[in-house]
Amino acid sequence: YEKIRDIISDNRAEYMRNKTRGAPREGELLLQGIAWCGRCGHKMYARYKRRAEYVCNHLRSHQGLPACQYIRAPRVDAAVAQAFLTALAPAEIDALSCARRAQQQTYKAIRSNAEQQLERRRYEAALAERQFNRVDPDNRLVAAELERRWEAALKEARAAEEALDRLKSPQAIAQITFGNKALNDKVVHLSGCLPEIWTDPSTTDAKRKALLRCLIDKVILDRGEHDVVRVRIVWRGGAVTEIEVKMRVNSVENLTQGAEMRERVLELARTKMHDDEIAAMLTGEGYRSPKCPDRVLPITVQRIRFQAGLKGLTEQRTRWRHSPDLLSAQELAGVLNIPVNWLYVQIRQGRLLIDRHPSGAHLFSNTSRVIEAVRKLRNHELDHLDLRITEPHEEGHSHA
Repeated sequence: YEKIRDIISDNRAEYMRNKTRGAPREGELLLQGIAWCGRCGHKMYARYKRRAEYVCNHLRSHQGLPACQYIRAPRVDAAVAQAFLTALAPAEIDALSCARRAQQQTYKAIRSNAEQQLERRRYEAALAERQFNRVDPDNRLVAAELERRWEAALKEARAAEEALDRLKSPQAIAQITFGNKALNDKVVHLSGCLPEIWTDPSTTDAKRKALLRCLIDKVILDRGEHDVVRVRIVWRGGAVTEIEVKMRVNSVENLTQGAEMRERVLELARTKMHDDEIAAMLTGEGYRSPKCPDRVLPITVQRIRFQAGLKGLTEQRTRWRHSPDLLSAQELAGVLNIPVNWLYVQIRQGRLLIDRHPSGAHLFSNTSRVIEAVRKLRNHELDHLDLRITEPHEEGHSHA
């Protein structure tokens, strides 16, 4: 009854008064109800009005002060979800199993010690009983002393029996040994399937939040001054994990290493290096673009160079290099006399399926069969075209 009452109380979304989490709801933000502000220490709420983000405006609502922080949610949610899935990875479960086995060995040693202690106490009680039975009843002082020793030995034996019974209780065994082997196997099996369950379209956002709360107590967010959000995950049991999430910003100036990257770009540009070569080198050195968290884009290098008044190389470089038996999207559009954007729209909508070249470009086979198939797709004679294999696979209206 008390457990159910606690669940009902926690499901009430009274963030400020009772500090409850609220029931998991059908919203896409995973940290709804468990996100806390790293600056003022109050709960953050999920807002979907303009964009998905976590907002802390407690000080503005109650004291008229500026809002603490606004944090865009997608990257933070992805980082927390990855930490959650990593915690349930098979390697982590194996480590947990090793720890449980160590606990079982400790439990066996404690129980063996308690059994030996009980055996000694019973022997001492039996010895005191034999001494009492052999004494002369007329010698009252000696008989009284032996009787007192016998009672004390019996009390110690009963205490040892109670201690052993507590160690043998189901609650103690479940707490120390973490259940049986079948339960462990189920946990390990579930950990392997959890990523598939997590990404399954049938898994609702509310179920993902409920899964997350099984291990995570709360998540503390601090936006920082530049492009990094510091995330502190407090797990059930008190363990803490701290991660940093790189966020999108509007300009190079808002990057943590923005000034350093600008100087590095200008230094390399003066050596007459191409923009894509500079971008690749800066990516290897750990820099990033404002809109891209993991690499430097050539367009970022170009903008920095233009702002400084530096011109690029006069020689023209083609963006993609490919063999003559392949056509780029621009070249295919020129052959068919169609807008190139139409090809990209069909690829994005899934009507035209084609693998990317290692360079990142979409390249088409320069054959009459492929060109004619794309022409039919353009003229609505086909609903679907798959170019991911050697020969194009065409599907008409009857197969749509």
